Amino acid sequence: MAGKPRALYVDNAAEFKSEALRRGCEQHGIDLGYRPPGRPQYGGIVERIIGTVMTQVHELPGTTFSNPTQRGSYDSEGAAALTLRELERWLILAIAAYHADVHTGLSRSPAAQWTSSTDADTALASSTVVDETAFLVDFLPVIRRRLTRTGFVIDHIQYFSNALKPWIARREKLGQFVIRRDPRDLSRVWVLDPDSGGGYVEVPYRTMSHPAVTAWEHRAAVVRLREQGRASIDEHALFAMIEQMRQIATSAQRDTKRARRNRTRRSHLSSITTPPDTQSPPELGPGTDDVPVPIFDDIEEW
Repeated sequence: MAGKPRALYVDNAAEFKSEALRRGCEQHGIDLGYRPPGRPQYGGIVERIIGTVMTQVHELPGTTFSNPTQRGSYDSEGAAALTLRELERWLILAIAAYHADVHTGLSRSPAAQWTSSTDADTALASSTVVDETAFLVDFLPVIRRRLTRTGFVIDHIQYFSNALKPWIARREKLGQFVIRRDPRDLSRVWVLDPDSGGGYVEVPYRTMSHPAVTAWEHRAAVVRLREQGRASIDEHALFAMIEQMRQIATSAQRDTKRARRNRTRRSHLSSITTPPDTQSPPELGPGTDDVPVPIFDDIEEW
C-alpha cells in the first residue's frame, strides 16, 4: 500500500480546514471529505486503529496515560525518552503492524483485504509520488509575503537566494508570494514561482551561519525577548536568544542525567542502617601506645 490517496476523510478540526491541506489536495487530485458535524458514528472507520495504536502509545516511556488518575505518581516528563522524530517513526511502524494483524471484524488482515479488493499494480502506477520533497512541500503551512530588495522577511528572519533576482526588479507588480515553511526546520522556505504557477524555489536563510531552528524554538525565543522588554526584535538578538536557550536546555539535561546517576548510586544506602546496639570503639587507656595504621598504596575508585 503506497502512493497518493484518492480521498481523505477527516473530522472538522481547524487543522483539517487549513489552506495548506486544501491546496495540497487540490494540486494532487485528492478528494477532501469532512465528517458531518455532531455525527460521531461516521468516524468509526478510523476509531479502531486509533484505539489500538493509543493503547500501545501508553506503553511507551514518558506516557501521560489517558487521565491524571491513571497517571498517578508516574513521572511522565522524567521517564520520557523519545524525540519527536523517533515517535513519528514509531507511529509509522505501529500502523504498518496494524495492517498485518488479523482484524476481528474482517476475519483477515487489512492488508489482505486491500490486496483482494484492489488491482495493486494499477493503483500504484496511477498514484506514485515522483518527487517526495515536492509532495511534502505542497502540504506545508502557507505564508504570504511581499518580496523586498533583500529577499523575504518572515518572523524577523531574512531569506534570500540568487534565484529571486529575476523577480526583484518587478516585485511591485507581482504582489504577495505564496511561501511554504516547514515548522520543524525554519532554515529554508519554498517560494511558489509566480510565472509557472506550479513549481517552488527553495530559499535559505540570508545569513547562512544561522543554525536550523524549529518554529517552537523561535516562538519561545520571541516570548523571552518580549519579557525582557524588547519593543522590536532583530534577527541577531533572536538567534542569540535561541542559542542561549539551547545551552540552558543542554546543561539541564546533563545535570538531570548526573542527578539520576547519583540517585541510582545512592539507592542502596536506604537499606543500610546502623544497628541499635552498635558501640563506640573502646578508648585507649593512659600510657597505651597508638598503633600506626599503614597507608593504602592504591584505592579502587567507583
